[in-house]
Amino acid sequence: MDLSKGALNVRSEIGKLETVLLHRPGHEVENLTPDLMDRLLFDDIPHLEVAKKEHDTFTDILKKNGVEVLYLEKLMAETIEDESVKEKFIEEFLNESDLSGEGSKKALKDYFNSLDNSKIIYKMMSGVRKNEVENYKDISLADMVKTDYPFIIDPMPNLYFTRDPFATIGSGISLNHMRTQTRNRETIFAKYIFDYHPRFKDQTIPKWFDRNESTSIEGGDQLILNDKILALGISERTDAKSVENISKRILNSDEGFERILAFNIPKKRAFMHLDTVFTMVDYDKFTIHPEVEGVLTVFSITKGNNNKINIVKEEDTLENILKKYLNLDEITLIRCGGNDAIDSAREQWNDGSNTLAIAPGEVIVYSRNHVTNKLLEENGVKIHVIPSSELSRGRGGPRCMSMPLIRE
Repeated sequence: MDLSKGALNVRSEIGKLETVLLHRPGHEVENLTPDLMDRLLFDDIPHLEVAKKEHDTFTDILKKNGVEVLYLEKLMAETIEDESVKEKFIEEFLNESDLSGEGSKKALKDYFNSLDNSKIIYKMMSGVRKNEVENYKDISLADMVKTDYPFIIDPMPNLYFTRDPFATIGSGISLNHMRTQTRNRETIFAKYIFDYHPRFKDQTIPKWFDRNESTSIEGGDQLILNDKILALGISERTDAKSVENISKRILNSDEGFERILAFNIPKKRAFMHLDTVFTMVDYDKFTIHPEVEGVLTVFSITKGNNNKINIVKEEDTLENILKKYLNLDEITLIRCGGNDAIDSAREQWNDGSNTLAIAPGEVIVYSRNHVTNKLLEENGVKIHVIPSSELSRGRGGPRCMSMPLIRE
């Protein structure tokens, strides 16, 4: 592993992508059942073998374009090579796993300690079935009440969307507190990687937000428009209080960010995160959900005195807001699905406006969003198309599946 690249540096949505963190879908997807889908935030069950092939194509495109690809599962296995870190990690993981009783905890601790490091991480991510642990017994009342439930630890099928558990902002991270307990467990991996992995542990990495805070924020609501301006979503998954807290820390740091635009978007599944509403594909081009073309409520946040912030409420169109604060005479808004209501609804469902820029005017997109993809090309955007029949079933696009660590 190249330790000479430095730790983290992201000050743009579109700067040439140099290093990115991914998670290749694993057996956690196979552990999804119809009864679990709603609680684990899925609408369907992807076919794992096909999803892995699609994800490998995604990885290949990144590598062919000079991007260093790091895998969450590999970094985490390397992190716990230190035995003291592994012991601490297992204990904390079990404490956060909603175990029924002490019997479950002891059985799982013994089980994890019998595995090699890679297998420990694999099983934590994929979930642990009761029949996989030889000495598991229903020895407490809490265990016995759940005796028909097949899992001791639930799977984490959302992990291949690495964008949400944390976000790189400047040289620091927002280690997020996720809206649901199901996903909040995911953030423990980032916590240990940035505290203890050899690549990061001796680096100075500011923490703009912490997973133990009481209000929620997710990476899909955190966009870096340029080295001066951030966009944050107040959404179904991100609280206004979180936006206020993270704004104070970033604006009163020496990172150089001068303004945060907090977009108040509808609190519903179709508008789950800000990056399902719009993503930046070039200096002056954005993909958008057609429903956000009307007047929006935006809060412009700047640094105040004595570590405070100033907040100004504005109501204007997305086009005017972006032109004003990015200092552009004209911008191009590329509608997901174009002007056709049926195409727009279908391709928005499949994250047609959730693209990953690997350089200015060059993005990765899902193959199934062919109408939006054609519009991108007609507007001078170079596209790299990946197959998406199974990955898209998790309701997230290429941006959702990637966490940039370094951009030019």
